[in-house]
Amino acid sequence: MSQITTHVLDSGVGRPAAGVPVRLEAADGTLLAEATTDDDGRVRDLGPDAVEPGTYRLVFDVAARSDFFPSVTITFTVADGSHHHVPLLLSPFAYSTYRGS
Repeated sequence: MSQITTHVLDSGVGRPAAGVPVRLEAADGTLLAEATTDDDGRVRDLGPDAVEPGTYRLVFDVAARSDFFPSVTITFTVADGSHHHVPLLLSPFAYSTYRGS
């Protein structure tokens, strides 16, 4: 199982956001993994199976869903090697995130 997972909810329409390209990058911009959200708006397998403590970022290509935000970048810190679920809640002119479970 991937140690980093995500999902995207399109709160503007009240549904999961399917087909959103997502990149997982190291803090220096090195690409670690790429995936696309499934029909439930989830990316369950976003490599790697283990992550070192450090800073990472998820980059969501939301241009097809938002005229205002072409992309959303969420930068977060992994303090230990535990699973991190980082969701994105997207609306036409705002977004939010949190540490999920």
